Amino acid sequence: MIRWRHDLHRHPEFGFEETRTAAFVAETLRAFGFEVATGIGGTGVVGSLQRGTSNRAVALRADMDCLKITEATGAAHASQSPGLMHACGHDGHTALLLGAGQMLAQDGGFDGTVRLIFQPAEEWGRGALAMLDDGLMQRFPFDEIYGLHNMPGLPVGHVQTCAGAIMAAEDLFDVTLTGAGGHAARPHMTREVMVPACALVMALQSIVARRIDPVEAAVVSVTEIETDGARNILPGHARVAGDARSFSPEVSAKIEADIRACAAAIAAQYGIAADVSYAREFVPLVNDHACTAAFAEAAEAVSRDVDVTAPPISASEDFAQFLQHVPGAFAFFGNGEESAPLHSPHFDFNDDALAHGAALMTAIVRARLPG
Repeated sequence: MIRWRHDLHRHPEFGFEETRTAAFVAETLRAFGFEVATGIGGTGVVGSLQRGTSNRAVALRADMDCLKITEATGAAHASQSPGLMHACGHDGHTALLLGAGQMLAQDGGFDGTVRLIFQPAEEWGRGALAMLDDGLMQRFPFDEIYGLHNMPGLPVGHVQTCAGAIMAAEDLFDVTLTGAGGHAARPHMTREVMVPACALVMALQSIVARRIDPVEAAVVSVTEIETDGARNILPGHARVAGDARSFSPEVSAKIEADIRACAAAIAAQYGIAADVSYAREFVPLVNDHACTAAFAEAAEAVSRDVDVTAPPISASEDFAQFLQHVPGAFAFFGNGEESAPLHSPHFDFNDDALAHGAALMTAIVRARLPG
């Protein structure tokens, strides 16, 4: 698994471009005896292995894509592709799922079918939907699905999860303000949009504090302001964009309604036009209670440290799309207390976590498909 991971790390590929990675995964799975389908949702791979007579099927998922970050680890296995690196550990996720597949193929210990799903474009929030739209559930049906993600700061061997919502939805908003720009010395002759844009930023940042129930978790972040102005030109066009996180469709809908209301009110106040675009990129990741309990029990069989009361985090994960179709569970496993953070140019997946992750994935299959 270490050798596989280092090879994958040297050759990172961005979302929907994982052709080399997918070919390596497919070749490796076939060598283990899996039936393999490629090109699912673009570059996705599905490996299927059947043992015994049960008609039940359990799926395990790993993500394959990298990020557009220039690596600064200095590792011997550092990225050889300028501007691309595995800064989120998907190389490790892919390698450990291959390891689990090898153990299941060699040793069996389950009755039914295991599906190994290697997903493209997780970072985009597009890969799971692409595979589902390509008939994943119809062509390779399964009853439950499980996934893992490494977590910097947690000791190797530690597992965290919880029943219910564990990761947030991510919504993207884009507000275009249109007025009439002009000379910075004559603001009264314009319908400039700089002051309205600043007022909008402040209004949007008050939505969670003043318009969302305090018992609900939510985040609204303005991340971009663009204008067509210059030092001595008041802009007539501005774009205010950002990101909203929540754990329920109701809160997401409330945030969207409030953003639209704020934009309309500020446009009316300043005599300009406002157009709002709101897109839901990731749905909340909601763990099934029974599957979470089973995942935790399997983890306890292979881990020295399992926490089933982990607080939800406001990051988002494309695995959530699969849980819209079948029950399942997602968990975090330790990448080491000294690990650099995810999405950092200094991040590297901890090789010591590979065997632990592979053992956990193998254990959940055997627990849910008892032989």
